[in-house]
Amino acid sequence: MQLVGLTGGIASGKSLVSSSFEQLGIPVIDADLLAREVVEPGSQGLQVLVSHFGASLLTPEGELNRAVLRHIVFADPAEREFLDNTLHPLIRQLSDQRINELTRQSPPYIIYAVPLLFETGQQKRFDRIVVVDVPESVQMARLLQRDGSSTSEARAILAAQATREDRLSIADDVIDNAGSIEDTRKQVLALHERYLATHEGSA
Repeated sequence: MQLVGLTGGIASGKSLVSSSFEQLGIPVIDADLLAREVVEPGSQGLQVLVSHFGASLLTPEGELNRAVLRHIVFADPAEREFLDNTLHPLIRQLSDQRINELTRQSPPYIIYAVPLLFETGQQKRFDRIVVVDVPESVQMARLLQRDGSSTSEARAILAAQATREDRLSIADDVIDNAGSIEDTRKQVLALHERYLATHEGSA
C-alpha cells in the first residue's frame, strides 16, 4: 500500500483534487481538518495557544478565533514559528494514528493532503508526492476573489509559503489545475489508474 502526499500552494485547488480521489473510493486524510481537530475546545493544543497568546484568542463560545490568530502570526514571524512548533507535532501524531487506522482496511493507497508538505520537511513520509500546480498569478486571482483578501494580504500569504519551484522540485506527479474542473478530474483519474496498476503489480 502506498502513502501518497498531496500538496500545493494556497488556492491551487487541492480540495478539488482531494474530492476527486475520494469520489474514486480512495481514503483521504486532510491535514487542514486535523489542524482544526487539535485545537478544539478542551484540547491540549488550544490550552497551549491560550496560555501563550491570551484569552482574546477565544470566541465567546470558547472556540479558537482564527481571524485573531491569523492577524497575530502574520504580523510576527516569531509568533508564527511558535504556532507551528506547537501544532505540527500534534498534527503529526494524529495523522499517524489515522494512517494506521486506514492501513488496517487495506486500501490500494491513501492520500494525505498536506498544504505545507515542503515547508515542514515531510517528503520522506511518502511513497509518492503529488503537487497541484497553478501559476502564482492564478493563486493571486483566486485569493482575491475567494477570501476577499487585499493584494498586499494575498502577497504576504504567498510569501509565507514555499515557492512554486520548491514544490515542483519534490513532485513525483503534477496535476495542472489552471484549466477546467473536467480537465483536472481527468488527470486525477489517470493517476488513480496508475496507482492501482502499481498496487496490483506489487500484490
